[in-house]
Amino acid sequence: MKIPFPFEPFIVFGYLAIFLLSGVYLRAKFRFFQHFLIPSCLIGGILGLVFISTGIIHPSSSLLETFTYHFFNISFISVGLTYTGARKEAGAASKDLLRGPLWMGLVEGVTISMQAIIGGLFVILLNLLGLRLFPTFGFLVPLGFTEGPGQALSIGKVWEGLGFAHAATIGLTFATIGFLFAFFVGVPLVNYGIRKGRATYTPRGLSDDLLTGIIPKEHPGETIGKLTTHSGNVDALAFHIALVGLVYVLTYGFILMVGKFMPPKLASMLWGFFFFFGMVIAFMVRWLMGKFNIQHLIDPGLQRRITGGSVDFLIVSTVMSVQIVIVWNYIIPISLIAITSGILTTLVVLYLGNRIWSYNLERTSAIYGTVTGTVSSGLLLLRVADPEFKTTVAVELGLMNIFAAPIILGSMLLVSAPVLWNWGLGFTVLIFLAILALSLSLIKALKLLGPPRF
Repeated sequence: MKIPFPFEPFIVFGYLAIFLLSGVYLRAKFRFFQHFLIPSCLIGGILGLVFISTGIIHPSSSLLETFTYHFFNISFISVGLTYTGARKEAGAASKDLLRGPLWMGLVEGVTISMQAIIGGLFVILLNLLGLRLFPTFGFLVPLGFTEGPGQALSIGKVWEGLGFAHAATIGLTFATIGFLFAFFVGVPLVNYGIRKGRATYTPRGLSDDLLTGIIPKEHPGETIGKLTTHSGNVDALAFHIALVGLVYVLTYGFILMVGKFMPPKLASMLWGFFFFFGMVIAFMVRWLMGKFNIQHLIDPGLQRRITGGSVDFLIVSTVMSVQIVIVWNYIIPISLIAITSGILTTLVVLYLGNRIWSYNLERTSAIYGTVTGTVSSGLLLLRVADPEFKTTVAVELGLMNIFAAPIILGSMLLVSAPVLWNWGLGFTVLIFLAILALSLSLIKALKLLGPPRF
């Protein structure tokens, strides 16, 4: 039978939806997943990967990667469109809202450079032993761990066009391993800290709805937002999604235009930074709406649901995009780099987190989840230590990106130096070593590091 319309993209989206729902069910029913607070999207992604690897389903790997890339971009555009409003704090709380994000931003600078150094040194060593790895192979670990699956895929796809075969799949593999560290190492560490009395506000225990991931029917629940347009004209959700679409097209046109004035290699790298340009243009659109006094049409609650939903589907598609056959061919370098990076990242974050002035467990939990997964996993670990978000750390985690941006954006460009500017891998590693030293020096100079507290 001839099918009159192309269905494959929507069938693949249907697979993502089915496995996300399967993850919701498994999280609600099995204590193992509840104990480690494994999110439904990660459970569903792993289940989907099993189905693909055993040949039960055959979704297009390129479509899975495409969904991962675009959901990642959408999440950042949606963040840019979300108006949070000014939050006024006084006294010590106001000071913490500066020092806390600054500390977390510099810790992120430490981890991304350290992971790049580990990856680069392993590639140098393994190439000497005859493995013949692409120069930027090891730099996929900081992209996958500290930056998350979206960046690993975006930059990996660009590198594939520059001769690095299967870079996207390898990057997504590192990102998936990072999530495993975030939850299977992070959750036990946070629980250990709580048992030792290191939580500022000792949790009485996690609620059943957080453990199972399901709000019981007798619970009134929380509203997700308010209507800003009349349903007789346009649905409010459709309006918010349309704003995301507007920014997407503007970003696409901007990158096409700018790329015409750049060398081909550098122009191709712009597509790996689509998320960043999208977020900046989203900020501009929101600013213009404010100038025309229509910013109130953007409801933060609805916009956050678009962000959260895109991240959930992003993680499902990330894990399902991993191609086991390709991973197996690189199992030795992936294992060595990922495990070493995970262990050292854990030790460094614990060392630095044990030497800050306050909220040690809360800040350590938040930044550890972020530099091994995403901001979402950082918030989830924070919620274990601070279930009601009584500390300022949740807000600090959002503000962290302001301080981390220069180091992170510079590092994301630096990881491509061997293919963009033909830098030697050893020289690039030395530059990352300088960034690591600078980040640690700033932590010390700004008095964000003191004696051990426990």
